[in-house]
Amino acid sequence: MTDRYAVMGNPVAHSKSPRIHSLFARQTGQDIEYSAILVEPGGLATAVREFHAGGGRGLNITVPFKEDAWALASRRSERAELAGAVNTLVLDASGRHFGDNTDGVGLVRDLTRNHGCALAGKRVLLVGAGGAAQGVIGPMLNEQPALLVVANRTPEKAVELARRFCGLGRIEGCGLDEPDGQSFDVILNATAASLAGEVPALPDGVVNSRTWCYDMMYGDEPTAFVRWGMERGAAHSLDGLGMLVEQAAESFYLWRDVRPDTARVIAALRTG
Repeated sequence: MTDRYAVMGNPVAHSKSPRIHSLFARQTGQDIEYSAILVEPGGLATAVREFHAGGGRGLNITVPFKEDAWALASRRSERAELAGAVNTLVLDASGRHFGDNTDGVGLVRDLTRNHGCALAGKRVLLVGAGGAAQGVIGPMLNEQPALLVVANRTPEKAVELARRFCGLGRIEGCGLDEPDGQSFDVILNATAASLAGEVPALPDGVVNSRTWCYDMMYGDEPTAFVRWGMERGAAHSLDGLGMLVEQAAESFYLWRDVRPDTARVIAALRTG
């Protein structure tokens, strides 16, 4: 019997998750079906309940519902608990669904393994303080950067995140304009601005000729943030396709107890 999985979000039509999981399934011999489901604001609980009632086994949750998914999960992994955000649900017959967050491990694996970007001892700027940002702070701090600065349009939220994670490493929170005069080794965009073709209002000086710019969003063309990094002379400016595949592989492992070869899938997606 074919097991059903899906990604829920808004927007979600652009998602490559269905193709990624189809490639994983073909590669590993798993009998699954994976779809993309558009959920209206405030509608996640109902959508999850209906999907589970229809035989659904697991879900990926994308923007803007990761914090809502955290609240829905009856049981959570330690990394999801700390993040306050869930991007993977393992649906249980009893209704006590398990929530995890695979975003951080996906980001770190893509940066360090796929691209060779060492994070230890580096100055890192994380832009955004929503569910996507919350999911990656713990794993990023585990890599022992010299400093992680969270910059957000609403500074108070960034400061609160820094307070929450301060036990894991050196972390600060501020507004988008406050890093003016500082440059960073790695700049991560955890906002969804690129989906609308926009870029957070960061000072130009945060980028230098050695900076890695990384957009956690992705598209068929370079995202607005990737272009922003290129235009300012960053050494590397990357999108989040590799992160998407790596976090998906971790979700797939949670659901199916088998690890797919991510390099083959990333290569297939890059070539269309």
